Amino acid sequence: MSSTNTIFQHSLYVGNNFNAILYGVELVFYFATLSIISRSNRQEKAAKQSNIRLSVLSTVLISMITIFVIVQAIFGEQMWITNEDYPGGTAAYFANHAAVWYETLGTTASVVLSLTSDGFLIYRTYIVWNNWRAILFPSVLYFASAVLGIMTCYYSGKPDSDFFVGLAVNIALSWSSVVIGLNFTCTTLICGRILWVAKRMEGTLGRKASKKYTGAASLIIESMLPYTLFGIMYIVTLGINHPTSVVFLSLYIMFMCLSSQMLILRVLMNRAWTRDAVTMGVNSARCVEP
Repeated sequence: MSSTNTIFQHSLYVGNNFNAILYGVELVFYFATLSIISRSNRQEKAAKQSNIRLSVLSTVLISMITIFVIVQAIFGEQMWITNEDYPGGTAAYFANHAAVWYETLGTTASVVLSLTSDGFLIYRTYIVWNNWRAILFPSVLYFASAVLGIMTCYYSGKPDSDFFVGLAVNIALSWSSVVIGLNFTCTTLICGRILWVAKRMEGTLGRKASKKYTGAASLIIESMLPYTLFGIMYIVTLGINHPTSVVFLSLYIMFMCLSSQMLILRVLMNRAWTRDAVTMGVNSARCVEP
């Protein structure tokens, strides 16, 4: 038991350090986003409206991740410093305070962040496919994740409950499974579409001309691949009840924000997929068909 707690405490500490590092990266991306938007004065009305939506989306993302990072830092400070002599040690403190109000606030922020990022991911799936049928199944998963996310907040926030133990962890596992299923579906759809169009665009436009939309950076950022990969790592470790799951939880939530922010930046830099780019790619595919 003590060895499990030691691994968990080290993992929580490492996770908090990753939070701080990646939060700094997110701040850079966020202010870069606002800088690009502020310099875009001479634009058509539709472009300005799009920029306003992206700035609001970015602000929601950074607001939620800020709450999560602060909550994790405060909980660590309370457990390791303020209450270092707590009866029973860090394991007892965590068990007795896992449902403290600000931890519930952090869980709520992560659920809102997930819904925001996943909504954006579904939208980008629609853009890449330019077909509403492609997002039918992800949309069903999205609404299921909203219900399970609310249940996760409720059951993990009840007195004497614990996000990593009992009924709360089963609900959290269900929520995370649905969310990651959504991520995996959208990531696969986007990657598959980009690779399919890339192969055909090269045949008519050449590799250099098509690389803007079909390179490795496009594949990774457009599909929010890091978000999905860290989510899979988290769900596996949580499912086997391994104490290192808290590290992957931190990385998963941080890239939940970072992956969306990188994609927003790519959109503002006019390097992301648009409906026009999709149409061009599909038309190129038709040109090379026998």
